[in-house]
Amino acid sequence: MSNVDTNELDPRSLPLDDLRALRTELQAEEDAVSFVRRLTQARLDLVRAEQDRRGGAGAESLTDDLPGILGSHLTAGGARPPRAVDDFSDHPLSAAFDQLCAEHGASDLDSLTDDELGALADALSSFEQQRSAERRALFDRIDALSAELVRRYRDGEASVDGLLDGD
Repeated sequence: MSNVDTNELDPRSLPLDDLRALRTELQAEEDAVSFVRRLTQARLDLVRAEQDRRGGAGAESLTDDLPGILGSHLTAGGARPPRAVDDFSDHPLSAAFDQLCAEHGASDLDSLTDDELGALADALSSFEQQRSAERRALFDRIDALSAELVRRYRDGEASVDGLLDGD
């Protein structure tokens, strides 16, 4: 399936096994995009907290704000049910995130000038917006595939018993 542009496929034209496999593949990609998006959001929150601190609106030390900054990313959850989490550190998006952070000196916020900090915030914000758009597109595609699966089960074109045989 991965050699085909999945955005062009009509879910109704896919055999049941291909439909399920494509949905699983897209869910795995969405997991990776979501993981990197959360990393980006957390890093952006750290940068903004440092900007606030420098402007006198934040804590005296960025370390003092860490529980509040990172806590929202650890406790916030999406509306979709969670799936098992894989290690996405080797995913191309993780590498792109790491590259962005390295290029902008994100590992040492204290050493950045205000302009450099602003450039890092802009780069992270843009990167996060791109991931959000990717994620929305993946959700739309996954939802279309899931709707086709539901339709097939509802209309009797597929058997629920077949789920147990295939897994």
